[in-house]
Amino acid sequence: MNKAEVCALIKEIAIIPAIRVSSTEQAHFAAEAVNRGGIPIVEITMTVPGAVDLISHLVQYHPKMMVGAGTVLNMDTARECVKAGASFLTAPGFNREIVEFAGKEKIAVLPGALTPTEVITAWEAGADFVKVFPCAQVGGDKYIKALKTALPQIPLIAAGGVSQQTALNFLLAGATAIGVGTDLIPVEALECRQADRIRELALRFAGYVKEARARMQPAKQKSPKSQKFTATEDCAKP
Repeated sequence: MNKAEVCALIKEIAIIPAIRVSSTEQAHFAAEAVNRGGIPIVEITMTVPGAVDLISHLVQYHPKMMVGAGTVLNMDTARECVKAGASFLTAPGFNREIVEFAGKEKIAVLPGALTPTEVITAWEAGADFVKVFPCAQVGGDKYIKALKTALPQIPLIAAGGVSQQTALNFLLAGATAIGVGTDLIPVEALECRQADRIRELALRFAGYVKEARARMQPAKQKSPKSQKFTATEDCAKP
């Protein structure tokens, strides 16, 4: 899968499950459960023991699963993840060197940012998407909407505090995709090996994406004629 295809799939699915667990085995279980729930994208964070080896394993044995690397904080890690076959690199913050490296390697890169200045800096450095993290703590969907209004050309990924209760609003606010952690992959589901529960949650989050697109579609299809008015008519109003 080349970079263009990776970016297209992220836009299509609009959900990036972040797998941040305490063991390689749990991470593998979570990745397979999410994939079976209809989300063929997983982000294996570098906090998972043996994360790079797991990425390599998933890429080799699950060719239809798009595997990315999360919490990539330095160049050594970035190189290891690319060598392992990661389709994208992401982190909670912005590292210019990593973004430029990903560009040269033709790997999708989703650096983290928070303020408008950071978002613009990441985008101008060559980011394919900018991950706004942590969203919930700085205004949630209202913050995403404000950023998107000011910077409509930048595809934003809302991450940090995205839940079943907030996912739809983040998407309606203009997020291109959402990054979801424990609300999609609960700790209890991992400990009890509840694959069906994770698959159900995956379907539920996919439903929020479908609903958001359905609700936004009428607004996109409004006829420009219906919004026309003359200066005389407008000024004549009391």
